This record gives sequence, structure tokens and C-alpha cells, in this order.
Amino acid sequence: MNEDEDFSENAEPGPLKNRTVILGVCGGIAAYKACDLARGLRRAGADVHVVMTPNATAFITPLTLQTLTRNDVHVEQYGDGGTWKPEHIELAQRADLILVAPATANTIAKLANGICDDLLTTIIMAATCRVMFAPAMNPHMLEHPATQFNLGVLQHRMRYEVIPPDVGEMACGDVGAGKMASIETILATVASRLMERSNLTGKSIIVTAGGTREPIDPVRFIGNRSSGKMGVAVADAAHARGADVTLISTVHVERSYPVVVVETAHEMQEAVESEFDTCHALVMTAAVADYRPIVVSHHKIKKTESEDLVLELTKNPDILDLLGRVKRKDQIIVGFAAESEGLLNNAQQKLKRKHLDMIIGNDISVPDIGFGSDYNAVVILTAEGQRENLPRMPKRAIAEHILDMLSSRLESVQKATV
Repeated sequence: MNEDEDFSENAEPGPLKNRTVILGVCGGIAAYKACDLARGLRRAGADVHVVMTPNATAFITPLTLQTLTRNDVHVEQYGDGGTWKPEHIELAQRADLILVAPATANTIAKLANGICDDLLTTIIMAATCRVMFAPAMNPHMLEHPATQFNLGVLQHRMRYEVIPPDVGEMACGDVGAGKMASIETILATVASRLMERSNLTGKSIIVTAGGTREPIDPVRFIGNRSSGKMGVAVADAAHARGADVTLISTVHVERSYPVVVVETAHEMQEAVESEFDTCHALVMTAAVADYRPIVVSHHKIKKTESEDLVLELTKNPDILDLLGRVKRKDQIIVGFAAESEGLLNNAQQKLKRKHLDMIIGNDISVPDIGFGSDYNAVVILTAEGQRENLPRMPKRAIAEHILDMLSSRLESVQKATV
């Protein structure tokens, strides 16, 4: 198949038709792969606009990418964009997605620190669309603490997506992680992001995360082993689907959506109740302590001659139970049940007793899942009697499945109330 046939105007429209992608190309040996990326994106129907850093032009010519995309290639920070609007603003506003591939350690570092001294970094700083990076560099450069820190900033603070590099032999001869992900992987990831549903746009969702701490004295507390990872995964996934997310967490995380940090069950109750009336859904992943000390010492309790120390405990408020009784018909509440025995029976009872719409149960006695792990295996029960078992998988994947079910329920509730 020649180029004319490949890009024929009479070809069937691709899945990315009417989507505009900015392909950022940085100065690294993997820049030559930008040709295949540009070709693949255009074949899928996307309108591709290439922005190169000046260093990238040492590896591949703008003319090559201009020919493949049939659009002008942009390099100069103050080039003539052809309109009165600044070029970096015009391109940023036009894009549905920005893909930086290859992404060098230099460009990653500049963006992580808010430096925009070339056209590509300036466009990204001005953009409101999804931004993705496909790093490519020497393994030692990738593993350097500065690079790892900067990638973390891009992912967790700025909510950009990083497509992990592959392991392989580098152009320099070193072997390790740092080879740019395959063209197929990058194209599939880009397509999935552009085609995924924004099925929670306009919905307000509260997510709770982490385990509460009930103070005994200024040093000690009663707590649990919850890491908050499941709640953060749900909040991230909901935000990616367009929801207005508020994360109420005992674990501090930096996100582009609001995060309210609390410590005790009472603090979590107050934070949730202050947001509940205006939300469409509450996903209560937090492990709230059932009891707290009746008396909290203002000073550190000293060791005495006695072998025993007696603490009197009292029940904490049951946030799910309280809100389950007062929720409106157009609100959805999702609970979690972490059990060490009788998982199914206990989860079913909790679902009914607390007037929940869904409950997600997991067996904490199973090693390598649950508390502190990036993986879990759960059973999902609904108020209508549906049951679904999810095998061991990343918590983000479980979060996506939960949100698929939640979005369907919200859509049904909306139809029923119209």
C-alpha cells in the first residue's frame, strides 16, 4: 500500500475522526519513531499537528513530519501562526489531546517545574485537554531520583498520563527500562483515551479514603491498616470521567480536584455531611474506626508500675448508616466491607442494614491484596440482588468497574426522576 492509498480521502473514516492531536517531539534518538506515530494517528482519522523542540530537528526534519501529517510543523516559539491569536494559545485550544513522544528527561523536568521556554512546553502549559507522555531515555537517566520525582509531579499533581517505557537495548548499548513504548501501545492508549466515555460529566461525587485515627494522647492513636489507595483510585477514575470530585481523605495527596484532609471519624463525618446535600453519589471507601477513647489525655501517658492500661471506648458515629437513612431518591451511596470471615453474608447484611445501593466486599485474610496493596479482589453486591466477583486486579481497574456500574445507576435514576 503506498502513501496515497493509505491516506486516501475516500477511505473509511477512522475512529479518531474529528479529533485533533498535537504530537510533541523532543530531542532524542527515538524521535524517528514520531513518523510512525504521526502516520498511525492520521490513519485512525486524527488531525495531527506536530510541535518539535529545536533539539528534535537534529534527529528528524520538520519536512518529513509535515509530509506525513499534511499540516505545518511548528518549531519556533515566536513563529508566524497565520492568525492574530498567539500560536501557543491557538494550538492549545484546538487540541483534544497532546501526546509527547518521545518525552526526554529535559522536557519532563521543565514541565514538572513550570518552565516553558519553547513552543511545546508553552502549549502544554496553556492547554486544558488531556496530556500524555511517552518517556524515552537512558535507563540511568530514567532511574535518577530527579526524573522519578518529576514524573511523579506530572502524574499526581498535574494529572498528566505517562505511558511507561519498555525494557530493551538502548541506542547507547545499555540495556534496561527506558526504551519508548511500542508504537502499537501508544496508539492504542491514545485511541482509548480519546474514545472513552465522559459518562460522569456534570456529576458531583464524594469519595472517602484512608483509615481514621482516634487519639489516645498526643502520641498514640487507635487506627487501622487502610492505605487509602482504593479511595484515591476511585477519585482519580471519577475525575478522569468528567465528574466534579471531592476526596475526603486521612491520607494527604496532591490532586487537581479538591482534597479535604481529616483525621478522626467525627472530622470525616462533618466533611462528608457538609458536601452530601449537593452530591449525586457518595463512594465510602474509608475505613472508619468503630470506636474511640472516651477520654483523650492532653499529655503523653507515662508508663507506670502497673502491667495493665485500661482504655474506655465509645462508639463512633456510623456515617454510612446516618446518610443511608436520609439520602434522596436521586442519590447513590456505595459502601465497602473489609472482612476476615463470612465475607458474603456480612456484606449482604451491611448493604441492607445501611440502606446502600451497592457494596464492595473484600477478604482481608487473603495475602497480597487489600490493605496497603495496589491490587484487590472483590465481590460487588447491589440492592437489587446482583452479584459480581472481580478477581485479583489493580485497584484502578476495580475503580473503573465500580464507576461503570455507578454511572449506569445514575443514568437510571435520572430517567426515573424526569
